[in-house]
Amino acid sequence: MLKITGVSFAYNKGLVLDDISFSVRKGEHLGIMGESGCGKSTLLQLIYGSLQPAEGTIYWGKKQVKGPLFNLVPGESYMKYMSQGFNLMGVTTVAENISEYLSVFFPKELKERTEELLEIIEMKEFANTKVKHLSVGQQQRVALARVLAQKPEILLLDEPFSHIDNFRKNGLRRNLFNYLKEEKITCLTATHDHHDILPFADRVLVLKDRQILAEEFILELYKNPRNLYIASLFGEANSVPINIIKSYADTKRKIIVYAHEFRVSYDSGLPTVVKKTYPMGSHYLIEGFAEGQILYFQSENNLDVGAKIFLNISLKTINQRLKL
Repeated sequence: MLKITGVSFAYNKGLVLDDISFSVRKGEHLGIMGESGCGKSTLLQLIYGSLQPAEGTIYWGKKQVKGPLFNLVPGESYMKYMSQGFNLMGVTTVAENISEYLSVFFPKELKERTEELLEIIEMKEFANTKVKHLSVGQQQRVALARVLAQKPEILLLDEPFSHIDNFRKNGLRRNLFNYLKEEKITCLTATHDHHDILPFADRVLVLKDRQILAEEFILELYKNPRNLYIASLFGEANSVPINIIKSYADTKRKIIVYAHEFRVSYDSGLPTVVKKTYPMGSHYLIEGFAEGQILYFQSENNLDVGAKIFLNISLKTINQRLKL
């Protein structure tokens, strides 16, 4: 088990993380989300040992992870960290980069392992291409294979798909995270893109204002976001006073409503005027104005700017959010 207890860290006296504590089971996949600058990358670097906590401890089982004050070369042998910098050797080939840390005394195993990793990142045809001739997205895929080469016990991924073409991302995510589950490799993925972790992570940790804002099973947090900040990490969302949705409600509490949870009606509901429309391919994202506030909702059909429609939310969704 990975156990982080009371960890704090500051850059130039500016506190970035304050009294962070959580644990990750062996083989578990934890997503780490939050706005830019919230400390996601810093947290991974602390866990890896390339930064020294101001306070607190980090353990993998009974082994304490010690930072640069104790280790000349940061990092532990059982752990791999993929940063946003990639750390590749540009003048050598893709295959050579991937196999750098594999033993040359077992050439058959080296070749088989390299080919397996090339298949995971879908780059078998680039095996003999020098890294310096690759695109940034291709280099990121090589970096993924490189940190997997020695089958680490813990894998730390910092925005692992940020430069990869959209048409490749989904397949690569499935290849990578299915492989990690099969091999029971503990994984922490820091990302700003919920598509990287929503279908794959077991739990998610949300950072804000130097602390942990939420730590839950990822689908539970998605279905029941506590506030607009958390919901916005998963998609377009609104904070809506309950009494404008249901006129008979005797509370002025606000509930979180995702854009896709609104239903458009031409008969009854919350009166809304269409202000802007954004074609999204499978649907339209609509910006509307209702009861003095902007609301975002989805529609299967395009709506004319200025059109007057009505919005509804299912009673199940309302009751579910009111319980939070």
